[in-house]
Amino acid sequence: MKKAAEIRNFAIAGHAGSGKTTLAEMLVFKGKGISRRGTVEGKNTISDFTPEEQDRGGSIYATQLNTQWKDYQFFFADTPGYGEFLGEVTASYAAADAALVIIDCVDGPQVGTARAWKYARLAGKPRAAFVNRLDRDRADFASTLEAMRGNHGKNVIIPLYYPVGAEANFSGVVNVLFDKDIPAEIADQVAECRALWMDVIAETDEELMMRYLDGEELTDEEIAKGLVTAVRNCKAIPIFVGSVAKDIGIDELMDGIIKIFPEPTMRTGIKDVEGNALEMSESGNAVGQIFKSINDSFIGQLAFMRVFSGVFKSDSDVYNVSTQGKERIGQMLFMNGKSSTQTAEAGPGCVVAIPKLKSTKTNQTLSTSPDVKPLAAIDFPKPVMSYAITAVKPGDDEKIASGLAKIAECDPTVTLERSTESNELLLSGMGDQHLAVVGKKLREQYKVDANFNTPKVPYRETITGNGDASYRHKKQTGGSGQFAEVHLRIAPYADGYEFTNEVVGGNIPKNFIPAVEKGVMEMLAKGPLVGCPVQNVKVTVYDGKYHPVDSNEMAFKIASRMAFKDAMKMAKPVLLEPIMAVKIIIPESYTGDISGDLNHKRGRILGLSSEEGMQVVNAEVPMAEMAKYATEIRSMTGGRGSFEMEFARYEQVPGNVAGDIIAAHQTEDDDE
Repeated sequence: MKKAAEIRNFAIAGHAGSGKTTLAEMLVFKGKGISRRGTVEGKNTISDFTPEEQDRGGSIYATQLNTQWKDYQFFFADTPGYGEFLGEVTASYAAADAALVIIDCVDGPQVGTARAWKYARLAGKPRAAFVNRLDRDRADFASTLEAMRGNHGKNVIIPLYYPVGAEANFSGVVNVLFDKDIPAEIADQVAECRALWMDVIAETDEELMMRYLDGEELTDEEIAKGLVTAVRNCKAIPIFVGSVAKDIGIDELMDGIIKIFPEPTMRTGIKDVEGNALEMSESGNAVGQIFKSINDSFIGQLAFMRVFSGVFKSDSDVYNVSTQGKERIGQMLFMNGKSSTQTAEAGPGCVVAIPKLKSTKTNQTLSTSPDVKPLAAIDFPKPVMSYAITAVKPGDDEKIASGLAKIAECDPTVTLERSTESNELLLSGMGDQHLAVVGKKLREQYKVDANFNTPKVPYRETITGNGDASYRHKKQTGGSGQFAEVHLRIAPYADGYEFTNEVVGGNIPKNFIPAVEKGVMEMLAKGPLVGCPVQNVKVTVYDGKYHPVDSNEMAFKIASRMAFKDAMKMAKPVLLEPIMAVKIIIPESYTGDISGDLNHKRGRILGLSSEEGMQVVNAEVPMAEMAKYATEIRSMTGGRGSFEMEFARYEQVPGNVAGDIIAAHQTEDDDE
């Protein structure tokens, strides 16, 4: 096992199709982890090994890889560029100490690039970029660099290497800080980049700054140290350049990863559930977090753990400090796609796959000591799309629920819940493509098929006026009968629901008041308009009558329900719909199309801003209009848009829309 100082751990991220998988293949090949390079087109890369990825021609899952380079060991992840598989990127970033963002020099920065930058920034990761495919026709490094600088700033995005030649004439790279033999045609650009770096480097140390401002030359050692400090403190993003296809700039990239990405024990910001920072070292208690779990037909059940501190050993007992249970680690595996090699030990920076853990799940912490506090959970993105799931074959409901629950255990961006209102089984995820993959897994791994339908919108009902009604329930069927009379008032109530008793003189005995409220509660669960819960209502029982023999709880409950129903009709009932806060991230050129579409969806645009070079549209849109938005935004933007969505509040449905909803509900009732 390598010492922590000889390990580098990072995630490769970027837009779909930018060359992440091809670069990952090259890194493992150059480290002699494979003897022959596969291609995405040939469907034989070590990363994209699942049938879904090979059919799609792109990554769906983050693949854990490792390779050796100049006495160092790299642990890294090849992450998907599709927005719907963002959970895989989130998990990989949690396990990584740095982010390497890949950019296609022909297409320039895209929405997937912005997403990769954003989540690396939010996670506090040191970042670097590799601008790929400089050998291609129409590759334009100057334009790509300008776009990147426009997104992040000229003093942040600084080439560490500069290309020599372009397109078919691209022949090599030069280090802007240390190379002396610079071709004349790029001398000015290299000098500009060196000056930008020197400004950033000088700012890392007060003494360096004073000497630099006094015109004193800094030594190569001081420059190298300042470069590392600037990158690791997230003050600058170094740009590497090259071509994976021609193997130009790759050695320089791998050397750079060693020099500028942090050692695992230098990582900061790892905190336990109580907010205390984890002290990382190669000695002491071993602490690791399960950041990903899979149950795969290719490689079986595996839990992927990032080791943060101490050393784990194979064939040893450990503690799941998240559940206070014990676990047994049998084998530990270093993974290269679906291939693996066993390791006896794993220390800081290592990513190991552990087969067949008994009860340890994603986001839980393992340790060699039961006294270690669990690490803070990874914050996965929230689902944005749901389907109502039903069985294709009668009797398969339990199989479907069991299979989906197991899938959700391995994918925290998938949720499964039973709607208390519609009783639908709701499967939620990051979009239709994401959920299509879930459906395929359900068929292939659990041998059961499900229908995916648009779920019912959870409407609410309320009142806008006051209502007053009474109802007498009287039933005589021989022997003791039933009798109750209830007088109710209802009024709008902003704080949800309140029930008050203003009956005087014993007209309704106190022991029957709970039955009155129970009748009201039953009516609140299923309102008169479309059978949805009623909210924001104050109910007052103020009078009534009883019979000393024939009155009972059931009679008062029935009278209460009917009085409430009549009072609701008088109180101007209205339909409420859930309004979603929506954040849409798109290239600026699509702003007009997106804005127009939101207007058609009864949406309100709250404002426009920019983020990592992308246009951000913040809006509020009725949930009913967002059921298929993942598909629609992909169509409108050619796959270059993404969105986030969460519940904001309930609002009254416009009259014409409400009329259609109520009519549809009445038709359904008639059909039943």
